[in-house]
Amino acid sequence: MRERVLVDAASLAADLRIGGGTDPVEGSPVVLDVRWALGMTDGREQYRAGHVPGAVYVDLETELAAPASSAAGRHPLPSASAFQRAARGWGVSGDSRVVVYDSVGGTSAARAWWLLRYFGVTGARILDGGLAAWNAEGFALEPGEVTAEPGDVVVRPGGMPVLDADEAAALAGGEGVLLDARAGERYRGEVEPVDPQAGHIPGAASAPTTENLRPDGRFLSTAELKRRFGDLGVSTGSAGGGVGVYCGSGVTASHQVAALAVAGVDAALYPGSWSQWSNDPAREVATGA
Repeated sequence: MRERVLVDAASLAADLRIGGGTDPVEGSPVVLDVRWALGMTDGREQYRAGHVPGAVYVDLETELAAPASSAAGRHPLPSASAFQRAARGWGVSGDSRVVVYDSVGGTSAARAWWLLRYFGVTGARILDGGLAAWNAEGFALEPGEVTAEPGDVVVRPGGMPVLDADEAAALAGGEGVLLDARAGERYRGEVEPVDPQAGHIPGAASAPTTENLRPDGRFLSTAELKRRFGDLGVSTGSAGGGVGVYCGSGVTASHQVAALAVAGVDAALYPGSWSQWSNDPAREVATGA
């Protein structure tokens, strides 16, 4: 399962045929640079300064999300037509293999991975360790901007399970396991930098997605991830709607879904996440550990 979710830097370089200093060739995977983090505004500038050769920049705010609203959250899922238009602009076709990366251990790039899978692009993977892993292997970066040859992908939503607020509440209420992928201090309600209320969905378990990573930004081993999620009450190998994940706005929760997939668990994403839940006065809010 791990190889269906992740690819290491050496394997990507070999696939791009750039280990010997040559340019990527026809048939190589489409590579997407998704440099984004909460409060970060210079992702494109960082990309232009240096990126994996051939990589196309993806703007998370405009290409991986619909416009924000209090009713739908800060990063609602884009429509099928909008995502298809964006993906074709990145050079994605129906048979494309796609590798996504960022500079934060995959916690933003996983949003692109999840959306590609959701819309039927099954050959999407995350660069394990992101740009740091690429640099650590000594592979060169390419400056400037890449404009891809347009692709012809036809998207079909529904390839990954999703939850609405009521379904998330049902999981947290005992029908399954609901994991909160935000930092522990946000879960406990000690701090809330962007959303209207601090705290978490009652019954959800705190499971910061950054704890799925080693200090170097690579994912934990499969065995370690299975132990981690087992300790959180997740039965590895479970499928369907038994496990759900949310975060602030459905971005880092996608990374948790990826980590669960490595562990053999098919988890559902609550796209509205805390940004939607905390804007609804009818929803209960819990605080503390």
